[in-house]
Amino acid sequence: MAQTNNATLIRREIITRLCRLYTQGRLDEIDRIPLDMAPRNTAAHNSRCCIHKARAIIRYRIMALLGFNVADETDELESLYSYALRSLAGTDHGSGVLTVVDEACTSCVKSNYTVSNLCRGCLASHCMVTCPKQAISMENGQAKIDPSKCVGCGLCQDACPYHAIIYVPIPCEESCPVKAIYRNEKGIEEIDYEKCIHCGKCMVACPFGAIMYRSQLIHVLHRIARADKPVVAMLAPAVCGQFRVNYQAVEQAVLKLGFTDVFEVAAGAAITARHEAEELAETLESGRPFMTTSCCPAWVEMTEKHLPQLKPSVSATWSPMRYTATLVREKYPHATVVFIGPCVAKQAEARKYEGVDFVMTFEELGSLMIAMNVDFQDFEQEEQGGVIPERIFTASSGVMRSVAAHYHGVPLKPLVVNGLNKRNIAGLRKLVAGKHDYNMIEVMACEGGCLSGPAGISSPEVARKLFNARAGVQVDAMAESK
Repeated sequence: MAQTNNATLIRREIITRLCRLYTQGRLDEIDRIPLDMAPRNTAAHNSRCCIHKARAIIRYRIMALLGFNVADETDELESLYSYALRSLAGTDHGSGVLTVVDEACTSCVKSNYTVSNLCRGCLASHCMVTCPKQAISMENGQAKIDPSKCVGCGLCQDACPYHAIIYVPIPCEESCPVKAIYRNEKGIEEIDYEKCIHCGKCMVACPFGAIMYRSQLIHVLHRIARADKPVVAMLAPAVCGQFRVNYQAVEQAVLKLGFTDVFEVAAGAAITARHEAEELAETLESGRPFMTTSCCPAWVEMTEKHLPQLKPSVSATWSPMRYTATLVREKYPHATVVFIGPCVAKQAEARKYEGVDFVMTFEELGSLMIAMNVDFQDFEQEEQGGVIPERIFTASSGVMRSVAAHYHGVPLKPLVVNGLNKRNIAGLRKLVAGKHDYNMIEVMACEGGCLSGPAGISSPEVARKLFNARAGVQVDAMAESK
């Protein structure tokens, strides 16, 4: 899912500037970031309106990076420094893991259907006759759609003999597998947190970078700076697909940033695989037809909010993040525990369960390294050693393969659901009817697995190649969704 484009580059620049100010003890200068990034009399970051709007967009992105929901703003004159102090004080920041920067969300189409210049203004006017809402009229010899009346049924497109009416998607809405994002009465996209599963697909899909992850980074930096207790990082296996160095070098870099210790989440994945294999054997022996994996928090939330009929079939085994946190607590009972990975939904998971204090993304990790001038070239590239096979958890079918290696019972008939999209969700609904013979089902929200997570640095294909070169285990090319 992760892609490098202008929107992501700007976001990473803002993260880097924020990290640099905090680590240099200049957080009180945070309100200068919009001014410095969008200086007067320059074309600032493809501003679509004016310099003031460009600055406003940067400001609201910083609010999200400070952990706030932009929609909860009550005073437009409140300074970013005030927001930073409120964040560090633990003030409630509103609901949801994702937030929409409304100032940036203004350039998508007003209607999914539009009339192109192929329209001949034909006498038959099939589009007008077919439209159930009288949303189409003829002006200057061409059909015109009134977006305030259009309901997006698409009947006009089907009726046009010249194929002059085209469907124009709204990227964030199109990408959301559960219809949790929609346009409100003000024309701004809004997230329904009662439906949202925090998969992050909308964040990646938005061409204007208007959807932001509500970061916890400043809290992590604050805990490291206080140095009153250990701050331990847990690195997700997908990290091996993010940087052109091996795991040991990444670990050294994380320690250089100020973390007390680093634990590999693959160690927790090994525990997950063993317990899930035991649970699967017990499930099938008891006569229940199948069990699904539980390591993907977006999938677990999917069953809670949209597929309750499948919730009883989801494994009760903890995720690798939770098991790794228990290992950290055994060694450092009073530590601040920070999970670092490519996943947006992990923050939602961490809020529900004790053991993990904060969640960082790989994107934030990379930006922090730039801000603190931590260079991989400063570390020796040691030979790969002590590889944990469960690093394979990070790829689609990896959980299945790891569980199968520990499983003893009736023959497995596995199904790998590679990504939560509308087609795959429809297929999952059919599982309840029992018209299948699968008994072990792996579900990953991201196509290709965690290597394709929304908050990564590398593109999915590059991440796979880097992983195969650096992780000590191999993952297959991205498979077709089943």
